[in-house]
Amino acid sequence: MSILVTGGAGYIGSHTCIELLDAGHEIVVLDNFLNSKPESLKRISEITGKNFKFYDVDLLDYAAIESVFLENSISAVIHFAGLKAVGESVSMPLQYYNNNIVGTLNLCRVMEKYEVYNLVFSSSATVYGFQEQVPLSEDLPLQATNPYGRTKLMIEEILQDLYDSNRNWSIALLRYFNPVGAHCSGQIGEDPNGIPNNLVPYITQVAVGKLPELKVFGGDYQTHDGTGVRDYIHVVDLADGHLKALVKVMGNSGITAYNLGTGTGYSVLDMIHAFEQVIGRPIPYRIVNRRPGDVSISFADASKANEELNWYAIKGLNEMCTDSWRWQVNYPNGYEKDYEDKKINVVKQL
Repeated sequence: MSILVTGGAGYIGSHTCIELLDAGHEIVVLDNFLNSKPESLKRISEITGKNFKFYDVDLLDYAAIESVFLENSISAVIHFAGLKAVGESVSMPLQYYNNNIVGTLNLCRVMEKYEVYNLVFSSSATVYGFQEQVPLSEDLPLQATNPYGRTKLMIEEILQDLYDSNRNWSIALLRYFNPVGAHCSGQIGEDPNGIPNNLVPYITQVAVGKLPELKVFGGDYQTHDGTGVRDYIHVVDLADGHLKALVKVMGNSGITAYNLGTGTGYSVLDMIHAFEQVIGRPIPYRIVNRRPGDVSISFADASKANEELNWYAIKGLNEMCTDSWRWQVNYPNGYEKDYEDKKINVVKQL
């Protein structure tokens, strides 16, 4: 029996594939490379020393999804695949609703047809929207503030309805906070298309010389330094959360949401200064207008995941920055095959 990983070539998906393989699971990966690169799959095999099946499939193609289930014995699904940029979702809402929601509906229809009821869903802390209190706990009312977050919230509601209609389903809704870092090998990491939407790859690309300066979106939030505060979690800790959630859904029925975060908030300027300590030089930045849909402060109450999944975030801020920087230095052009020809002269000592 295999675990199907949708979006397994992506940033979080690839790290979770490594953890799954290292834990002895057989996996089948499905990806359409819209937000990822094929090279990451090769790196997963190199790091783990294990091979796995891969399908170049878009979740909007129902027949193609069904072919994966016909050809494999699937016992559970970890569902990462989807568009994921908050700012882009504001300007392209219809594409986000179509891709994320319709793709998930197709996946669930196939799962139900083949009686595969175990699902770990990649949700987001964006489902909390603007809240009066922090830390954020799973029992707060949900109120997404942008189309990306609304697709996650809508899918959570769809999955709740699905469970209500068929109690064989066992579903974990994992509400991520802000994944950062990279595998300690420096072989895989976050490789965004174009100018990064997320803070840490933006910082590292400025630090490595690919971009001239960092734009800090908003300096007038009600925080200790005026910049937005987020709960940054190491991607390997996050990947481990999926393994713990997988154990939970394989042994139970029901639907439950879990926050995956550290419970500590850091501002944008805090993160810049932490990276400056790791790389040993200043990082140029400029404060600009806020982005639509961003909230001022967000960090997790992860006690439910601690208690029910026996999951804890163990990697600290220095390790997050060091691992992110190692990946960026090793591969300044990400997964591009010709990175050696383009390699920027940077200091590799960490």
